[in-house]
Amino acid sequence: MEKSSKDGIKALPANSKLSVLNCIDLSDPDISNSVSLLKQACLDCGFFYVVNHGISEEFMEEVFAESKRLFDLPLEEKMRLLRNEKHRGYTPILDELLDPEKQVNGDYKEGYYIGVEVPNDDPKSLRPFYGPNVWPSTDMLPGWREVMEKYHHETLEVAKSVARIIALALDLDGGFFDKPEMLGEPIATLRLLHYEGRVSSPENGIYGAGAHSDYGLITLLTTDDVLGLQICKDKNANPQRWEYIAPLKGAFIVNLGDMLERWSNGIFRSTLHRVLGNGQDRYSIPFFVEPSHDCLVECLPSCKSETNPPNYYGCHVQVLLHLMRSPTVEPPNNKILGKLVKYGNCKIQ
Repeated sequence: MEKSSKDGIKALPANSKLSVLNCIDLSDPDISNSVSLLKQACLDCGFFYVVNHGISEEFMEEVFAESKRLFDLPLEEKMRLLRNEKHRGYTPILDELLDPEKQVNGDYKEGYYIGVEVPNDDPKSLRPFYGPNVWPSTDMLPGWREVMEKYHHETLEVAKSVARIIALALDLDGGFFDKPEMLGEPIATLRLLHYEGRVSSPENGIYGAGAHSDYGLITLLTTDDVLGLQICKDKNANPQRWEYIAPLKGAFIVNLGDMLERWSNGIFRSTLHRVLGNGQDRYSIPFFVEPSHDCLVECLPSCKSETNPPNYYGCHVQVLLHLMRSPTVEPPNNKILGKLVKYGNCKIQ
């Protein structure tokens, strides 16, 4: 299976374009074919489908049903599960503002963060994005935690499989990202999302989710059958051209993050994307994958040469996360290769 575009679409808005994405089949024994399709996608738009990944459609449907159970709770119940300093828990509608230059208010979506479970008595819990999750009580949502923990575990395994193909596409050893300092101890965050039934109006600054790129390594997204996700292949175009991504039942929509763009010296692309609401409730579940805190993100040997030198300084993940989440705050100096480098945006000028 190479291309897919229209599976699962109920209605394409007038004057809208649908992007055609490559489809990576993880059960395909011809790994060279998967590498070729993935590399083409990463060079073109940084988005592709992944199918036959080992998670059953029945279990995915169960996860969506449990997600809806959470969002159907009264607001006062959800507010008791409010997101903490470790980015775990509930975020209400309008809480996030992803594109402040164009949005008049926050995103018309509510969400729920679930990360790697690290108990408070573990020293690792002192690190950003590590710690215990915020779980609804068993009285409130019986069995809910077990479903989400299973889905988190299974999706991380899919992410590792995709990362192995990415490594081969970058002319690296297939196990490059399996190292302990990379995806051996990842920062992996599951996020449940519910877009309320509001019609977006870009000309008036109203969005389901404002335009942004993901700052991590890769994101694996599952959605219901409601159209809404759009990508912009050229963020510098004026005007920008936006294309819809069709839902594909049982598949992951995978996109590259900013860290992978840096790692590949800009060869692979982290693409701008957004969500427009069409008046229907929409549910989606992104799974964000970053390497461990101590991982050094620097230009890969296969992505630089005398004529194509590195565009970015090497930078540890913990510093990158600090910069990407708080771009106006100057981070601490990061010791790399025996010298201190003050990063700013970590790009070589």
